[in-house]
Amino acid sequence: MSEDGLGEEWAPAPGYEIEIGTEPLERPARNSVGGWPYFDDGQEWPRCFCGERMALFFQLDLPDDIEFFGGEHLSVFHCAHHHDAADPVTADDRLVPRFWEAPQPPFPGSFWRVLLQRDPGVPEAEPEPAVRALPLSLRPFVDTPEGPFGAHFKVGGTASWAQYPEYYRCACGVEMAFVCQIPEGWEFGVRPGVPVQPYSVRDDAYALFLGNEVYLLACPARCDPAAVFPVNQH
Repeated sequence: MSEDGLGEEWAPAPGYEIEIGTEPLERPARNSVGGWPYFDDGQEWPRCFCGERMALFFQLDLPDDIEFFGGEHLSVFHCAHHHDAADPVTADDRLVPRFWEAPQPPFPGSFWRVLLQRDPGVPEAEPEPAVRALPLSLRPFVDTPEGPFGAHFKVGGTASWAQYPEYYRCACGVEMAFVCQIPEGWEFGVRPGVPVQPYSVRDDAYALFLGNEVYLLACPARCDPAAVFPVNQH
């Protein structure tokens, strides 16, 4: 492995840069910041350990050529009232069973949930109440060491680690694979009058995991829709 974490033989990987539109959404869209979440049958809107429903930050359909997860629906939720960096809980060299519900010190439970769903159908009747609903679009690119490899808001491609590469095994024993990267300091606008997020930089925006660089690693075996871990670096 080379010092930049790319490996001795680094191959380009197809990816998509995520672009956020400016016109507010007035109806459900499968690719959105905020908006109306889509769930598989039997999947409920995730709740924080505090009992409050988590805020939907963004959701999108992964293009078919994304390795392991093409065609699935990615949704990222985070509590508006509890805000910290994610803490991996491991045992026997792998993440613990149902790691997405494990305590996240200083909290007694989890305040985030990331879902990869196979076939979400009808959207929820009501939209996410806090995060402003905006459309997302995907622009294809190919990561190379020369560019645009870097800290982009993207799905697929290659993770550009802010520090050093982090690798985890799912509780089922399969090595987690990179899905999505959210750049450090990325902000999501919120509606007027909603609660201010703790430790936020601005009253009119929310951040994920204290604004750290976020790398979503998911289980290629798809042992559970929630088997996605958000690695945080800065």
